[in-house]
Amino acid sequence: MSVILGPNRYGKAETRLVRVVRDGEVHHLKDINVSSSLSGDMAAVHLTGDNAAVLPTDTQKNTAYAFARKYGVDQIEDFALLLARHFVDTQPTIHHARVEIEEYAWERIGGGHSFVRGGREVRTCVVHHDRDGRTSVVSGLRDLVVLNSTGSEFHGYIVDEYTTLQPTTDRILATAVAARWRHAAPGADFGKSYTEVRQCLLDAFAETYSLSLQQTLYAMGRRVLEARPEVCEVRFAMPNKHHFLVDLAPFGLDNDNEVFHAADRPYGLIEGSVLRDDAPDAAFAWE
Repeated sequence: MSVILGPNRYGKAETRLVRVVRDGEVHHLKDINVSSSLSGDMAAVHLTGDNAAVLPTDTQKNTAYAFARKYGVDQIEDFALLLARHFVDTQPTIHHARVEIEEYAWERIGGGHSFVRGGREVRTCVVHHDRDGRTSVVSGLRDLVVLNSTGSEFHGYIVDEYTTLQPTTDRILATAVAARWRHAAPGADFGKSYTEVRQCLLDAFAETYSLSLQQTLYAMGRRVLEARPEVCEVRFAMPNKHHFLVDLAPFGLDNDNEVFHAADRPYGLIEGSVLRDDAPDAAFAWE
């Protein structure tokens, strides 16, 4: 038997970076979490411990901080592209860079320099760039919590000896959307694109009379693809945040779809992707 080295990569995970831009008395805050991962000519470091091809993970962290000072941080996709291209273009042993960024929202609460952490979703992106000049950009969000208090049914499903769930023609539909969307090309206006895609997701969720969370997932992805030509594929993970009607009969009370128990687990997890039939090959975009 022979043993060979398989695919590998290394990097610096979760570099927390906050940049304050001082515009006179008014300050602007950017709060992000950067993870970089590199691969390439790395056989020697694994097989013999020779570090000559390795760009230290500490250097990757420092590069993120230095670039924030030199170039600023506007759209996270653009910052990720800047880092990924730098690692590949300046280091001959680095053949591929993956940069993932999360952004946390802060809202101004008074004056020019006071903020409160926003309760909104987390914005995300993953960028890949390799030495052949191939680049992919996947934008996204997670923890976008949405709820329809009516306009949802669930019935007609398989019933076997273990089924206890009762069919319903009026239920609460709630989920915490994690959505990622692949750009057909890396040159989008990422700020505008994010705002518009997010609105498409919300509009489709609100406007879809749902017979299943799967149907809603597809409607949300379809709305994005029909409205945003820069996006070619959307992938979702959507937990079904169950709300169960509480039996108030023991207390002599009725309950006409008014009082619910919100259960956090176990939960149904619905996942799926929606894409254009002419979408370019994803290559390494989803890795």
